[in-house]
Amino acid sequence: MDTMQQKFVLSLFFSLTCLATAVAEEKPRPNFIFFITDDISSEDVGTYGGPVPTPNLDQLAATGMTFENAYVTASSCSPSRCSILTSRYPHNTGAPELHTPLPRDQWKFPGRLRREGYYTVLSGKNHMTYDGKSDDESRLVDAFDQIYPGGKPSGSKDWIDILNNRPNDQPFFCLFASHDAHRDWQFTENAPPFLLKDVVVPPYLCDGPMTRRDFLGYYHEVARTDFYLGLLLEELKKQGIDQHTYVIFTSDNGKPFPRAKTRLYDSGAKVPLVISGPGIAAGKRSKSLVSLIDIGPTVLELANVSIPKQFQGVSLVPTLSDPELTVRDYVFAEHNWHTYPANERMVRFADWVYIRNHNHQDQNLCAESADKFPAGKELWDAEANGLLEPQQRDIFLQPRPFEEFYNVQSDPNQFNNLVDSPECAAILEELRDVMDAWCEQTGDTIPSRPTTAIGHITPEKRGELPGVSADASHLLNAGPIRRTVKR
Repeated sequence: MDTMQQKFVLSLFFSLTCLATAVAEEKPRPNFIFFITDDISSEDVGTYGGPVPTPNLDQLAATGMTFENAYVTASSCSPSRCSILTSRYPHNTGAPELHTPLPRDQWKFPGRLRREGYYTVLSGKNHMTYDGKSDDESRLVDAFDQIYPGGKPSGSKDWIDILNNRPNDQPFFCLFASHDAHRDWQFTENAPPFLLKDVVVPPYLCDGPMTRRDFLGYYHEVARTDFYLGLLLEELKKQGIDQHTYVIFTSDNGKPFPRAKTRLYDSGAKVPLVISGPGIAAGKRSKSLVSLIDIGPTVLELANVSIPKQFQGVSLVPTLSDPELTVRDYVFAEHNWHTYPANERMVRFADWVYIRNHNHQDQNLCAESADKFPAGKELWDAEANGLLEPQQRDIFLQPRPFEEFYNVQSDPNQFNNLVDSPECAAILEELRDVMDAWCEQTGDTIPSRPTTAIGHITPEKRGELPGVSADASHLLNAGPIRRTVKR
């Protein structure tokens, strides 16, 4: 090749490189729809083999990835939502208890998108700014361009209008927050009715007529979330933007029934998580452990936005292209005051779940455990008449074990406490150490004056929050993520 030919080849290579760069730069930034439901356990969703058909979620799963082991950091509405938004554990957000407002100085991942030119919207259930008197939305103005109530019962009244009326010269992030499936049940034409024979009663509840009727309302609202997901997917296709829009479907905590919501068993802390969008392995299922604080870093990486050092979650992007890849070995969750006093901590590793209960002298209750609700009443009536099986008496235990240890592969309902099993002693001791390390590194503390009031309370009745004495809301350490100990 002579000199002229070399110059021509180099010139052509340079031109093609510039063209490829220009095309890459012109590629539109992806959009995001983050659809979060209220009070839905993964075990009830059709996509996870549950009793409620979810054809639209099935459709989303067919084009994306289904995570089989996704956990909230708190099975409690507002602490979970604040945690997701900030990618921090509840005691690190400054809002670890129900109805505690998210402090203004906490970084929120939609705010990072907004500063990078995204149009950001929250519509539907908020529950992150509650101060006991009013919703002070100024706490979220740095994160969202617009905040809409969404309307009840589902919270989805304006979602399609938002997609139609968004600025066309900006990518968007829409946090669509459903009120379903939260008590009290409200029936509409946007979901099918269910029959008593359709109900699958978990073995930790009474399988009686009141409980079965109670589940009919829950199933209806779970199905309604799927209906509105279908409308969103249809609108994305109608606008021709479905191919460069990521859709994330999840829930803030487990179902609102005794031994589920607020609790750290899988019935309360394990939630559906399906992510679909460009570049995601379609129709795959991942057994990788996932914490919902990983959503923020994942969205930011997909949007090519830097992840703040304040975030304690890790990006799921590697797993989105290969379901066999993992980004963490541990997930952690906490149970703080939620209408009843509580201080529980949980870590899951592989098939093992370790729970530590610092409030073990009391019954482990939530509002939905009360006899004002049908499933709760049936439990209390059966307890009074001595008719409960051992696994149905969980909410009546007083005192409770200080430690609980389960293998969720062999014991998915977490009935068989293995704390005293000699065969499990080594892994139990390891997870005790992991829990200690997480508490120390993230500044988790046991309040010296905890919140002890029962029911809805005013700010004046709230006690010291977990983590306050260690200034946990300003600590950056994420605690253990990968296993380093080999036994």
